[in-house]
Amino acid sequence: MSAIHEQAMTHVYQQVLQRLLGFYSRAERTALQLLIQRLIVAAGGIDRMGDYRVLTVQNGSRDGFYVLTALRAAQLSIAGRHPATFALRVATPRLSQTTQATLENIHRCYSALFVYDDPRVELLMADNREVVPFNHTQPLSVAGHEANRMDMLVLGHLRAVDSPLEVGDEGYLAMAEFYRHMARWEAGVDSLVSSDTPRQQKNFMSGLRRAAGKIGLVADSGNGFDSLFAQLDTLGSELYGQVYGPEHLVPWQPEGHFEACRRVGHIGIDDLTVDRLEGTNWPLFNEFLRVQTENLIPSTSENEYLSPLLSAHLHGLQACYLHGRSYEAGYGDYAQRAVMIMHRKQLPEYACEQAQAMFGSPLQIPQRRVQAAQEAQKIMGLSETQLVCMLFAPFVEEGAGLEHFLRCCHPGMLVAMPDLHKAMQGAAIADQVAHWMVDVSGLPMDVLGTLYRSSVTRSERLENQPEHDLQQALDGADAAQAEQGDDDLCERSARH
Repeated sequence: MSAIHEQAMTHVYQQVLQRLLGFYSRAERTALQLLIQRLIVAAGGIDRMGDYRVLTVQNGSRDGFYVLTALRAAQLSIAGRHPATFALRVATPRLSQTTQATLENIHRCYSALFVYDDPRVELLMADNREVVPFNHTQPLSVAGHEANRMDMLVLGHLRAVDSPLEVGDEGYLAMAEFYRHMARWEAGVDSLVSSDTPRQQKNFMSGLRRAAGKIGLVADSGNGFDSLFAQLDTLGSELYGQVYGPEHLVPWQPEGHFEACRRVGHIGIDDLTVDRLEGTNWPLFNEFLRVQTENLIPSTSENEYLSPLLSAHLHGLQACYLHGRSYEAGYGDYAQRAVMIMHRKQLPEYACEQAQAMFGSPLQIPQRRVQAAQEAQKIMGLSETQLVCMLFAPFVEEGAGLEHFLRCCHPGMLVAMPDLHKAMQGAAIADQVAHWMVDVSGLPMDVLGTLYRSSVTRSERLENQPEHDLQQALDGADAAQAEQGDDDLCERSARH
């Protein structure tokens, strides 16, 4: 880069900074100075800032965009006053739920912040365990889509049927691997910067512990993200190694480009993200970043790795197939709980109204069921038959729930039950029966065998969450209505 070009780019970056700061309130400007001081202290002084590398995750959420603007403002502010500033790595996980609209939002944000051609900023994404440059036009690979589909099914099956419905746990494992490898990519990073509150950090660490326990790994909830990377070192780099064989599990790519070990810290800035609830920074999003706020990742779900609509759909299916209730009752209970949680979290009223509109009125539930089924098929590649099979979890613990599942959903296959057990024990069976198992479960035979040999325990509920008391009350109502005989339950399930 010539001196003239470098001088011109420096001028451009300072213009970007001034325009960005023009959308900041006085409180946000004060918070920015505190963020800069926090980064300087973490780096060990301003003289070491040029060698300091920071990681942040951009998943298309409001907080993700807000943190990125703050870090970009801090990076450019330091560069305007000192010879060197910190390097910034922005990483995007590619999950099945990552929509094209989300990628377009991220692209517009990057363009507004002029980070594409800034050598101090590295833009990455991960697709099927491969680190690649960010590209908003690149669709999720077929292999990545298939891996996400299988992960959801496997983690969904590894649960006690009488435990609270916890699906989407594969997201915690996916993000754990994502954090670990993005932090160690090439020269690595020194710190992860996030705006997650202590409660959000605890929820993630508890979700990671629960998900890891399902596949035979031991994790500790720890002290939030301050202990995240120590936990990841303990868990290792191949979290699914005990579930999948080499034919289903590819190593992270490109091999040889990840540091074996690196001490990574965490800088929490949740106390510096002002106006979190009031929604006063929408001009920053709409006018400067040109982010379409209607396409922001919603925060209504109890599990951020599963869409709220699909979560409600699964609760509706669970109600009518397993609990002897109607689909509408299960769906409605979940929708009501989700909106109540948003109010208890003191989210803005417009967000609560948006969530209520998304779930629809009671009269719209049949329409939402069709919509959710289409979403599950299009985004996750899962049919309702496969989702229901996952809810019954009939293969784990040597097929303990297999007979109940067949009686309720596939009574014509009861005669073949001995062959189903033999197949999961590794014996050869008729192709027709094997094809039926794969079609109904959505999983290959070797993975069904792994589930067959797996044991599950009742999941632990997260403590000290607003959701906990609400869930207990609803679980009690579910249990009271589920105390009907198996014959009545199966008859009702068959009608659905």
